[in-house]
Amino acid sequence: MVAQIINGNEVAKSIRAELKEEIAGMKMSGVTPGLVVIIVGEDPASQVYVRKKGEACVELGIDSETIRLPAETTEQELLDLIEKYNNDKKFDGILVQLPLPKHINEQNVLLRIDPSKDVDGFHPVNVGKMVVGAEDCYLPCTPHGIQELLVRSGNDPKGKHVVVIGRSNIVGKPITNILLQKAPGADATVTICHSRTQNMSGFTKQADILIAAIGVPNFVKADMVREGVVVIDVGVNRINDPTAKNGTRLVGDVDFESVKEKAKAITPVPGGVGPMTITMLMKNTVKAAKIHHNLKK
Repeated sequence: MVAQIINGNEVAKSIRAELKEEIAGMKMSGVTPGLVVIIVGEDPASQVYVRKKGEACVELGIDSETIRLPAETTEQELLDLIEKYNNDKKFDGILVQLPLPKHINEQNVLLRIDPSKDVDGFHPVNVGKMVVGAEDCYLPCTPHGIQELLVRSGNDPKGKHVVVIGRSNIVGKPITNILLQKAPGADATVTICHSRTQNMSGFTKQADILIAAIGVPNFVKADMVREGVVVIDVGVNRINDPTAKNGTRLVGDVDFESVKEKAKAITPVPGGVGPMTITMLMKNTVKAAKIHHNLKK
């Protein structure tokens, strides 16, 4: 069996083309979506993510502003800044780049963001709305991107048994809730496994769709999956590789080379789930602008 490669770059490009057209139409009605991104400190990975978010905004025609704060910024200063943008009607979305410096309480920061501007989908109000299937919430970007990858690659989860490895608040728990909803692109039977699951292979071998988000390089081996499975690899792990130019390379949570021989379809790392995250952030920002300006959804 030759696995279909689910190309996240291509799917993201398709969604961005749709968004660009949608935004152009909104501008004709006098509405331009706006996003403010706040980053505290100099974390290298965060700097890259923030730059890419800004580039995506420029590409699509979204008004954006990036606020770069020094690492010694106090929690109260950050909370006051968020409150300022909560009240600024120019911006439909607020994103605070994580992780934050250790002296700042992440939960306090997320709680301060107006839920109607929480385009990351992490505020408890949006999490609760996601669980009950409300239409006016913002789905977390990476899980929402996973759903889009499945649907747009012809692997609709409806009626399928989805097994999720990992129970994080960022991927595992939300994708479980998203895919079990009674809704298009969902209606799946979902099992969630984690680091304390016994006989994990007993569950993963039952999967029609396997989503790996456990943060362990090459954790899922070929003997853990059945023939014809669809595999979504969320892992991004850097491992040593003497043959690589810089001595390291990125791998997922799935042993790609062995599993692709049994899978019906599989996402690569890099180039699978990764490109979808920022794209879904853009989609949430557009949704927020529509809600704020009472435009037709």
